[in-house]
Formats: sequence, C-alpha cells, structure tokens
Amino acid sequence: MPQLYVIVPVEFSSASPSCDCVAHRFGNAADHPERVRRYPSDTTDAEWSAVRPLLPVPGWMRGRGGQPEAYCHRAMLDAIRYLVDNGMKWRAMPGGFPPWDRVYAFFRRWRDHALVKEFHDRLRDRVRERAGRDAEPSAGVIDSQSVKADAVVGADSRGFDGGKLINGRKRHVVVDTLGLLLGVMVTSAGIGDRAAAKALLERVADAHHRLELVWADGGYTGSLAEHCLAAFALVLAIVKRSDDTRGFVVLPKRWIVERLFAHLMRSRRLVRDFERRTTTAEAMI
Repeated sequence: MPQLYVIVPVEFSSASPSCDCVAHRFGNAADHPERVRRYPSDTTDAEWSAVRPLLPVPGWMRGRGGQPEAYCHRAMLDAIRYLVDNGMKWRAMPGGFPPWDRVYAFFRRWRDHALVKEFHDRLRDRVRERAGRDAEPSAGVIDSQSVKADAVVGADSRGFDGGKLINGRKRHVVVDTLGLLLGVMVTSAGIGDRAAAKALLERVADAHHRLELVWADGGYTGSLAEHCLAAFALVLAIVKRSDDTRGFVVLPKRWIVERLFAHLMRSRRLVRDFERRTTTAEAMI
C-alpha cells in the first residue's frame, strides 16, 4: 500500500533544523548545510508546504534496509526541477545542489520504484479536489507528440514518423479535462498511434476505474474504438476537423492535450528526447 510522508514530533540533541523534510528530521541531512532558494525553478515555501505531505516514505523508514538519506529532499527536488527546466547534463549540476551522482541516484530510485508516478498522482488528485472535481476522472483526452531524439538514444527505441518527418521518439499521453496527466508512454516515433493507444489506454483504465470517455483525433479511427469498448468499457469519441475548415481552428477537447504538449516544450530537457531509456523519458514528463 502507498504510504504518505508523515511527520511526527522528534527530540533533537542539537538545534532543530528549519527544514522539515524526512532526511533532515530523521536522516543524516543535518550534516549538510540547508539550501537557500536561488533559482526560479526552486520550490517556493508555498509549493513545499503543499508537496511535502504527499512525498513517498523512504524505504529505510519502512524497515526495508538502506542508510538514512544524507541530503535534504527539498534540495533533491529542486535539483531535478532545475535539470528538467534548464536541460543540462546530470554531471553539470551546479555546486549549490547536492552532488550530481546523489541526485541521480535519488531520481533513479524514484523512477525504478514508480515513486515519480505515485507522487504525481497524489498532486493531481489534490488539484482536482481543489477545483471541485472528484479525485478520479470520468473523461480524458488522448494524443501523441513526436520529438527528435538525441544521439544517445539507441536504434532499438527510436524510429521515423513519416507523417511528421521526425526521426526520434513519440510521446503518447492521456490527460483529464483539466489537462492533468493521467498516463504517458514513450515509444519509437515509428510506432502508430492506434497500436500504442491500446497499451496506454489499458494502463490508464486499470488505474482509473471511473474513466468512461476519451476524446481523440482522427488518427485513432478504425477498430480501436470497438476494442476499447469491449476490453475496457471505454467510449473512444473521435473529434474530427471539418473538411471545409481553413487555417487554425480550436477543436473541442483536443486543445486540452495540445496545451499539455505546449507546457512540456517550455522545459528544455523535454524539447528533444535526451534519455537512453524510455522509462527515464516518461519520468521526466
């Protein structure tokens, strides 16, 4: 069962740290100076107060072995946000953050144990509830985005999208009606939308049992709609562009997922695919 990041009172032999992350309260982070916010991508106090209770509990606090963490969780999150926002290499982490290999190990642990998704899903549920919505969505939108791949991306996970004329990878996403991410899958750009949608919609339908309607564009026509209805009890509604339409037109529901892609392209790490593994690319998104 997922566990929440819960803080309980604790006695200190020395002065209590001002940071209230688990690594400072129960780990060894007090041995390192607390980080001062200095970059635009750093979490504000308001953001930290919102995300701190939703952070996953480290394995060493659940009796699963390992040493207590030695670096502040807030500093770790700030370092990862800085990397995604500015598009740098892991080894180019500024000196004000924890060592790059410790930050990467933190990210890799969260990626491999699905903690990135768990944390993101808790944040999404909180945003939906504050917007007056049920935490579990009943409708969504699916689409894909092809992006160029860096030279580090191997031939086994890259391909050519003949429609977009892009050699790289393709991001398949499902969002709710607020534009919040429900599921993401990164494949070779040569994989068709309908083929990837079968696997992605199965994953999303298993995680969100109230989901009953998904809007899509004309690229998802064919037998996919019948498959979704029979396999997932999910209605796939195709929103088509009129043949008489000229120029740019905002199409109902489809603009929601296009807005997400626009948000992704504001992060320099995501303007291309720089990740060797597709799981890392998904975690970055």
